[in-house]
Amino acid sequence: MGLYLVDLYRSPNIGIFLRTNDKSVLIPKGVAATKSKKVAEHLGVAPCFISVEGTRLLGPLIAINNKGVLVSRMIEDYEVKEISSQTGLITERLKSKYTAVGNLVSANDNGAVVSPILEPAAIAQVKDVLGVTEVHRMALKDYTQVGALVVATNRGAAVYPKLTEQEVGEIGAILGVEPYPTSINGGVPFLSSGLVANSANAIAGNLTTGPELVFLTRALRI
Repeated sequence: MGLYLVDLYRSPNIGIFLRTNDKSVLIPKGVAATKSKKVAEHLGVAPCFISVEGTRLLGPLIAINNKGVLVSRMIEDYEVKEISSQTGLITERLKSKYTAVGNLVSANDNGAVVSPILEPAAIAQVKDVLGVTEVHRMALKDYTQVGALVVATNRGAAVYPKLTEQEVGEIGAILGVEPYPTSINGGVPFLSSGLVANSANAIAGNLTTGPELVFLTRALRI
């Protein structure tokens, strides 16, 4: 188990470009082979080279756990097939007018915290495709982009640093883990922008400070 500092495209905002679960890391096509290898080795998983809507901004457009993948409705058919074939997981377009799926859903294999702006059909799809028993709609500190504020694995969760104890407890009950509030990249509160994690390992943006690394280790139990 480990937590490593990484940059991608000379940016500490690695979560904008990557998504992972316990078996695969989704990497934009065209990333240098040396960088891709390092990312995959740090996370201890296989690399999958994909695109969504022809872009490299995978993080905001994908929600993934070990059971399924939900993607932006704007994705091309061939891109859906590439994700499904490389991950071996059911991959579906989220039935929503909103396209930033990764910013609206945070899930592990136990449950999902989803944005209150998502439609009933989309919420039902989260439960079905991601195979979770608990799906809970909630806003966090007036933010509806809950996927940007919570990075969850099957061992823990890093959450927005200004949440109350009650909010942290609610998230923990839904996900079946013990979350811990922290920030990333020297004070950035939007965790998924700079943190990519699975149950064994995690990578954080290279501007993440020593104290933040301590908190992230505690949050993710790695």
